[in-house]
Amino acid sequence: MSFNNLQLIEPVLQALSKEGYTNPTPIQEKSIPVILQQRDLLGCAQTGTGKTAAFVIPILQLMHQHMQRSNQSQRRIKGLILTPTRELAIQIGESIEAYGRFLPLRHQVIFGGVSQHSQVQNMRRGVDILVATPGRLLDLMQQGHISLRDIQFFVLDEADRMLDMGFVHDVKRIIAKLPAKRQTLFFSATMPDEIKKLADILLTDPVKVEVTPPASTVDLIQQSLYLVDKQNKQSLLIHLLQDQSIETVLIFTQMKHAADKLSRSLNQSGIRTEAIHGNKSQNARQAALANFKNKQTRVLVATDIAARGIDIDELTHVVNYELPNVPETYVHRIGRTGRAGASGIAISFCDRSEKDFLKDVEKLIRKAIPVVKEHPFVASSLTTTNLLTRKPVSTVKSYRNTGESRRYGSSFKQRAASPGTRNTTRNISVQPKNKKEFDESW
Repeated sequence: MSFNNLQLIEPVLQALSKEGYTNPTPIQEKSIPVILQQRDLLGCAQTGTGKTAAFVIPILQLMHQHMQRSNQSQRRIKGLILTPTRELAIQIGESIEAYGRFLPLRHQVIFGGVSQHSQVQNMRRGVDILVATPGRLLDLMQQGHISLRDIQFFVLDEADRMLDMGFVHDVKRIIAKLPAKRQTLFFSATMPDEIKKLADILLTDPVKVEVTPPASTVDLIQQSLYLVDKQNKQSLLIHLLQDQSIETVLIFTQMKHAADKLSRSLNQSGIRTEAIHGNKSQNARQAALANFKNKQTRVLVATDIAARGIDIDELTHVVNYELPNVPETYVHRIGRTGRAGASGIAISFCDRSEKDFLKDVEKLIRKAIPVVKEHPFVASSLTTTNLLTRKPVSTVKSYRNTGESRRYGSSFKQRAASPGTRNTTRNISVQPKNKKEFDESW
C-alpha cells in the first residue's frame, strides 16, 4: 500500500514525496480513507505510530476541497486541533506546514507561556486551521479574539493525556462552544472509562480504528529493568553512558528540580546534558529540543510534560530514571523511541520505594519487564525479594483514579484512600508464563 492508493490529491502527494514518505503506517492506512469519507473517527493508537499525519493529511485535503467550492472571501477557522502540550502543538503545526506546503491554507498554533500578542495578530489576518492548547484557547475565546462557530473539523488529540493533566473540564467547556454539525476525530493512546464517556459525548456513529491494543508497548522496543538503590541511580546512569554507542538518550524524572539536579551532575561528569520542564521558558525549551535533535546535546532530561511532545527521529534510548506513578505514562515515555517502525531501547531504574509503581506498569503492559541481574550497583535490598523471579498475574483488580483531577505526587493506594476521589475497578486478563499465581507479597 502506498499513499497513491489512498485517493489523495496531487498537492498532498507532492508534499509527502518531498518529505520522503511513500508508504503509510497502519494507523494512516486505516484512518485516512475513513476521514475522507467525512465519518467521525475514534482512534486508539500508541505514540510513534504516525498518528499526527493520519489526521492532518485528510483534513488538509477536505478543507482545500471545501475552499474551492466556497466563495467566502474572509478566512474563518474551519479546523480546530486541540492538544495538551505546547511541544505537541508546535509539532502538529510543523506537520501542517510540511504536508500542506502546496495548499493555500493558513494555520496558527497558540499556547500559553508566551505573550499572546503575535498569536492574536496572526489570528486577525485570517486562519483556516487552529492548533491550540486548552488554556490559551479559552483565554482568547473569553477575550473575544476567537470564535468556534464556523468549525467543521474538530480533532481531540491525546485525550487521555488531557485527562491526566486535569484538562478534562476545560475540554468540555470548549466542546460546548462547537457547532453541533461537524466532523470529530478523537485520538487516545489509552482508553480509561472517563475517556470512553467523553468519546460517547463527542462522536456520532464513529468508525473505530485500533492499530494495537490499548496501552500496549511497541513490540520493537527492547525493555529492561535495573534494580538499584536510590542513592546509586546516578552512578549507574553514568556507568551506562560510558557506552559511546548510546548517541542520544532521553531521561525521565518525576520532578522538575530532580531534572535540573541530574542535568548538572551529568554535565559535571563530562556528559553534555540539558533539562526541559514546565519551569523553563518556551524559548529555552525549544532551544534544548533543537540542540538534542541536532545531536549537539547527547542527553536530554525531561519531566512528563515532554512525554508526548517530543518527536525525534532515530532516538534509540529512553531511560526511566524514576518510574512514573501513573502506569500509562510509562507507555508514553518509552514511545519516544521505536517510532515509525524503528527499533529502540527503554531502560528503567527501580528502587525499593518504586515497587508498587513497577507492579502497576507491568499489569498495564501485561508482561514482566526483564531484569538485568548483573551490573555494578545491584540493590541488595531488592535482590532478597522475589522481584527477580516474579511472574505475571492471571487476573488482577486494579483500583485506579479516573483522572478527573491531577494525578501526581502520590501512590495509587494513597490516591484511592483520598476523600473525594472516585475509583473504578477493572479486570485485566494476562497470560502467565506458567501456572503459578503472582506472589503479591513482593
